[in-house]
Amino acid sequence: MSLNRRFFLRNSALAVAGIGSAPLWLQRAALAGERSKKNKVLVAIFQRGAADGLNIVVPHGEPDYYSVRPTIAVPQPSLTGGGECAIDLDGFFGLHPSLAPLKPLWERKELAIVHATGSPDPTRSHFDAQDYMESGTPGLKGTTDGWLNRALPALIEKSSPVRAVSLGPALPRTLSGRNSAVAIDSLSTFAVRDAAASRIIESMYGGSKDQVLGATGRETFEAVALLQSIQKTPYQVAGGAVYPRGKFGESMRQIAQLIKAEAGVEVAFADIGGWDHHVNEPGQLANRLAEFGAGLAAFCLDLGDRMDDVVVVTMSEFGRTAKENGNRGTDHGHANSMFVIGGAIDGGKVYGKWPGLAREQLHETRDLSVTTDFRQVLAEPVLRHLGNQHVDSVFPGYSVNAQDFLGLLKA
Repeated sequence: MSLNRRFFLRNSALAVAGIGSAPLWLQRAALAGERSKKNKVLVAIFQRGAADGLNIVVPHGEPDYYSVRPTIAVPQPSLTGGGECAIDLDGFFGLHPSLAPLKPLWERKELAIVHATGSPDPTRSHFDAQDYMESGTPGLKGTTDGWLNRALPALIEKSSPVRAVSLGPALPRTLSGRNSAVAIDSLSTFAVRDAAASRIIESMYGGSKDQVLGATGRETFEAVALLQSIQKTPYQVAGGAVYPRGKFGESMRQIAQLIKAEAGVEVAFADIGGWDHHVNEPGQLANRLAEFGAGLAAFCLDLGDRMDDVVVVTMSEFGRTAKENGNRGTDHGHANSMFVIGGAIDGGKVYGKWPGLAREQLHETRDLSVTTDFRQVLAEPVLRHLGNQHVDSVFPGYSVNAQDFLGLLKA
């Protein structure tokens, strides 16, 4: 079979972006011998499909919550003694019972929640809303790069070929841009196994007269070399962590592996779909949250003290209607809830202004209103955790004032 660049990129399970500039790749004599610096890492998790924030972080102290959701509301902690009731957090909000694995993070003040957050754009289109949230520019379809790519601080010295990484077969919208990023479908299968084929392909790239393709070839094989060096040591999950079976749990495990290998990861991305519950929401949501909560909890246990240098943020394109529909489900809504997790987080609190669920308090008389722009939530770890001082460039068109931050990170 003839080999070509397209064949290699498709079959190596690697996608490379950011080829428009000359990136500073890892310049190390021994890949495995110099991984001593512990980077600050920002991990972004996207819940695709518009997760129901009102049943994830339950406002059980809000009487209107139970009046608008007579059959799908999560019962109050004080009224039900079984395992199906909300897990109380602060007397007003509670976690869905399937998120019980996250309660220890809350108690250790490593989990903060922002409620009634979301995009100011009113679209109810999954495609548009995801695009706006991943680009960080609500309402603007012409943005060519993503906020997570722009969040990377400017390079001062050499960097890693896996500085920005996504777990999945293709690079997500949020990591597209001028900074180089890789998409890895699976660390366990990532390889160019045939040495002769590898040399041929590397020669095709490296010998290209096209400077862009030549640079891409070098960058690709540096990433290959680094990842293959990590593969040589069998990964041991720590802290008694048990990752859930499925794509999300495996993605979180592999991100943890890259971070613990000190491979130079600064931003990472994973997603989990299946949140569009128009019909029979309770059972479906419970199953989805069980995998979601278990994956996040295992990730934190596995990393242990390394979580002092890691911040995890979760988001979904929009929330669901406040009122349940006739099929025991919910439809496309507006505001939602976000989780922010890490050792540097001032957790054990629900942040944001609660707008209420009375009819006159709802957005367009049907949805939870947005009181905190999602960019305000993301901007704080970008500045205070990653150290990117140019937050206005990360979220163009949005006025970022550090004095208006919620205080999600400890001083």
